[in-house]
This record gives sequence, structure tokens and C-alpha cells, in this order.
Amino acid sequence: MINLSGLDPGKTLVVIVGPTGVGKTNLAVRLARDYAVEVVSADSRQVYRYMDIGTAKPAAAERAAVPHHLVDVVDPDQPFTLADYQAAACAAISDIQRRGKLPLLVGGTGLYVRAVTEGLTIPRVPPNEHLRAELAALAAERGHDWLVAEVARVDPVVALRERANTRRLIRALEVYRFTGRSLSAQQERRPPPYEVVWYGLTMERGALYARIDERVDRMVEAGLVEEVRRLAERGYGWDLPSMSGLGYRQIGEYLRGECDLATAVQRIKYATHAFVRHQYSWFRLSDARIHWISDFG
Repeated sequence: MINLSGLDPGKTLVVIVGPTGVGKTNLAVRLARDYAVEVVSADSRQVYRYMDIGTAKPAAAERAAVPHHLVDVVDPDQPFTLADYQAAACAAISDIQRRGKLPLLVGGTGLYVRAVTEGLTIPRVPPNEHLRAELAALAAERGHDWLVAEVARVDPVVALRERANTRRLIRALEVYRFTGRSLSAQQERRPPPYEVVWYGLTMERGALYARIDERVDRMVEAGLVEEVRRLAERGYGWDLPSMSGLGYRQIGEYLRGECDLATAVQRIKYATHAFVRHQYSWFRLSDARIHWISDFG
């Protein structure tokens, strides 16, 4: 499978990437049986408390088998920026290394992984909720292509890389208006102080889609609708970034009476398939750094 023998825990970061549903958490738990490792999550949704089922958060038994950092960090209505993640992840990695264990950076959020492994310098631009609401309203009125074109005028790199991600496109405009410089131009790189060893999990696309669909059905059976309903009852608004994630957005549509449950579930499956395609644009099979594994049990 993966041989971690001989790696110096104080000088090495092992990265395990791959699309959602492929089995990254399960692999990390299996590695913990043979090696002294701890996991640093690179999942932008698992940072939120109370959002367990829809984010496929590691189960209690998995977290007991191997410590997981950067899970359950903030409430769903608390801001958590890329800079916040980078600082917290790097601190966790340093702490794990100081204790003589090997850190595993595990997840499918490409920007989180890049922030750590490439040492991105991230602009410290505070959120401007008024501007964000204004841009979101304009995008809803004029269409997503308008938003992409607006970003392309000031930051073609982000416009291309994040074309499907409304929230990150708006962030790029926010940074540009605050600083007068593009977000991509400000994301300089300072290599981290450790060797990065990359592994990627992959499988045939049709088999992965089938696996995802089965997982979505299990989430619904496990109480996804009730989880989303409880979040709404706690006062977490549908417009929060946390509530726009896969599963939560579609179940929200069902709870608001905009579709039936079967339609919402099918939308989750299709949206997750699309997300997988987006993840493969971040973690390319042709990336020579990544040792891709397709036979991992």
C-alpha cells in the first residue's frame, strides 16, 4: 500500500489527496495501525461544528484510532479564511513533528493543500459583507458568466482556476478592490520547512460515481435531513458559506419546499460528481509529484 518507513517525522509531511468519496480517511486510519501518525484535515467543510453527516466527517472510532486536527474548529456562522486555515494547519503540523509523530495532510480541498505545501502568502483582507452581498446580487441578476468576466478583467488566473466557485470569484474581486492588486499576484510562495511526500487515491470514474451515490443514500438514511433542519432551527442562515456546501444546499431546497426529497438527493449526487471533476483539475493524474494509487483495498 504505502510504506512510510524511513521517513523522518521531524522533516517530512505526507500528503494524501484525491476526490471526495475515494477513501482517504479510511487509508489514514489503516496507516495509523502501523505508523505513529496524526492527521491534519484539508477539508474546507469539516472545519464546521454540528455539520457531521453531510461533510462525511471522520467517525468517532476513526478519530479514536488516529488524532484528527482541523476538524470541528468553528461554528457554522463564524468566518474561517484560507489564511486562518493555513496558520492553524502549519501550527498543527509543527506540533505533531515536535512530538515525534509523522503528520499526514489528508483531504480534497485543493486550495487548502496548496496553502500548506506551497507556502502561499495570503492577503490579509478582512471580509466586506456589504460588498459580498452586492456582488452576489449582481451575479444572480446578470448571470454567473458576468461574474467570471468581471474577475477575468482584474485576475484572469483566478477567473480560470475558480470559474465554477462563486464564493472565491467574489473573494478575488474583494481583494482587488481593497488592495488594488490581484489575488493571484499576492499569492507568493515560501516553500515550507519540510519535505513533502505526495500520494493520491483514484479509481475508475464510473465506479467512483457509484460509490458516491451509495454514500449519499447512506447520509440520508443516517439523518442528513434532520441535521440540516437542526442547523436551520439554530438560526444558521441559508446564505452562509457553510450552508452552501454539498448536501446542505440541496437539502435546504427541500426543507424550503422548493423540491421533493428525491429530487434533492439526486441533485446532491450530480453536484458531487461535478465536484469530483473539479478536484481532478486541482490534483492532476499527470502531476509528477503525486504517486497515484488505484489499488488500495
